[in-house]
Amino acid sequence: MNCLAKQAAICPGRVRGRVWLCALLLGILSAKGTALGGSLKLTRAPGARVINLTGVGYFDEPSIAVNPLNPQQLVVAYQVPAHIVYSQDGGARWELASGAAPSNYRVSGDVSVTFDNHGRAFLCYIAFDKLGTENYWAHGATRNGVFVRRSPDGGRHWQRRAVPLLAHPTEPGIPFEDKPYIVADNSHGPYAGNLYVGWTHFTLSKSVIYFSRSTNSGKSWSQPIQISTVPGLPRDDNGALEGFTGTVGPHSRLYVAWADGQGIVFTSSTDGGKTFRTPRRVIDTAPPYFKVEDVSRSNGFPVLGIDPHTGRLYVAWSDYRNGDVDVFVSTSSDHGQTWGPAVRVNSDPLHDGADQFFQWLAVDPVSGAANVIFYDRRGDPHNRKATLTLARSTNGGKSFVNYAWTRKAFDPRGDFIGDYTGLAAYANRVFGVWTQEAGRSLFHRASGPPAAPRPFRRTLVRFGIADFK
Repeated sequence: MNCLAKQAAICPGRVRGRVWLCALLLGILSAKGTALGGSLKLTRAPGARVINLTGVGYFDEPSIAVNPLNPQQLVVAYQVPAHIVYSQDGGARWELASGAAPSNYRVSGDVSVTFDNHGRAFLCYIAFDKLGTENYWAHGATRNGVFVRRSPDGGRHWQRRAVPLLAHPTEPGIPFEDKPYIVADNSHGPYAGNLYVGWTHFTLSKSVIYFSRSTNSGKSWSQPIQISTVPGLPRDDNGALEGFTGTVGPHSRLYVAWADGQGIVFTSSTDGGKTFRTPRRVIDTAPPYFKVEDVSRSNGFPVLGIDPHTGRLYVAWSDYRNGDVDVFVSTSSDHGQTWGPAVRVNSDPLHDGADQFFQWLAVDPVSGAANVIFYDRRGDPHNRKATLTLARSTNGGKSFVNYAWTRKAFDPRGDFIGDYTGLAAYANRVFGVWTQEAGRSLFHRASGPPAAPRPFRRTLVRFGIADFK
C-alpha cells in the first residue's frame, strides 16, 4: 500500500482533495500521452502499422535491412530454414523470395541481412545437418558452416550458389560455427563497399570469435581469423563468447563487440578489417543468458550502432542487474575508448518485476535518432504476456521515449521465440521484425510460406512500421 493509500485508509476526508487533484493530473498526462514513471498506458508509435509476414509454424529469429540507395526496398530474413521476404514499396506489400535456403543441408538459420553501398542485398546464415549435444554444439557436431548469398535486385532474386566463409565436413572433433552477423561499410571512407562477418567458433574446449571480410562485393571472403584474445567456455548456455555485433563509422572505421559471460567486449579496426586493436571489456553486465518466465531461452547480447554525423557509438543490451530484466544503452563519443553510464531504456517503474528483453538497436543514418525495440511485460502483473515497445532517443542516448508498437499482448507459452529481434531505420521511418506466439486472432497468413507441419510450434514473424516524419 503506497503512502497516499495509507493516508486515505486512516483519514479519508484529509486526502479526498489530493486524490481528486492526482486524478486530474493523471488524466491530463494521459491525454497528452505522457507516461508517469512508465506506469501509464504507452502512446502508440506514430504511424504504427503491424502485419504478419509468415503463417504459423517454426519461424523465428528475424533480421531486417533497408536499402540506403532506395529506402522503398526492404528485406527480412528468418528461420527455419533460412527464408527471405522482400518489399519494393516501403513495407506495404511483401513477397517470398526463392533460393534463400541451401538444398544440401537439413537446417539453416541464425540469419542476418544487410545492403551494401551499391544497393545489393546480402544474406548470411549457418547451415548444418544436426546439432551436437544440447548447448555443447561442438560435441558430436556434423558438417556445418557459415555462408553468404547476394541479391542484385533488392531481395527478389538470390544467387544460386552460396559462398562459404568456412565449412566443415563431418569428421570427429570438428568445430561448430554459430550466430554470424553481417555488416556493410556504407561510409565514404577508403574501405567503402567492404563486407564483414563475425561469429562464434565453438570447439570442444573453448569458444572464440572468428571474423572474415570481403573486398569484392561478397564474391569471395578472406580466410577467417580469430579476433578474440581471451577464450570463452565451450557451452552455449553461459560463459561463451557470443553475440558478435558490428557497425561502421565515418572514414570506414569498423567497430565490433560481443558478450563474454560477464560483460561486453569491444574492439575496432582502422584498416578495413585486416587487423584489430586488442579487445577489452568495456561494460560490465550480469550474465548474458537469463531465465525469462514462459520463454524457453533468452539472452541480452549487445547490439552496436553509430550516428554517422557525430561518430557517437551506441551499444544496447539487457540484463537483470535490477532484479527483473531491463534494457540499457551506453554511448561513446571517443571511438569506444570510454563509455558513458548505462541508461535504462524501458520507462516502467524500477523493480516492478516486469521483464523487458530481446532488444535490438538501429541508429537512423539520416536523422541520427537511436531506436530500440524490445518485448515488454509491464502490462502483465504475472510477468508472462508481452507487447512490443519501440523506444527512441533524439538527444544522443541521454534518455528514451517509449512507444507502444503493439497493444494486444501475447503469451509465449514456453515456446522458443528465437535469440533476437530485428530493427532498421532510415529518414525517421523505423522498421521492426519480431517473433510472436500465435493466438487465435493471428492465425491468418498475410504472406510468406504456408504453416509448418509442427503442431507443437505456433510462432510467426511480424513486421511493424513507425513513422516519425
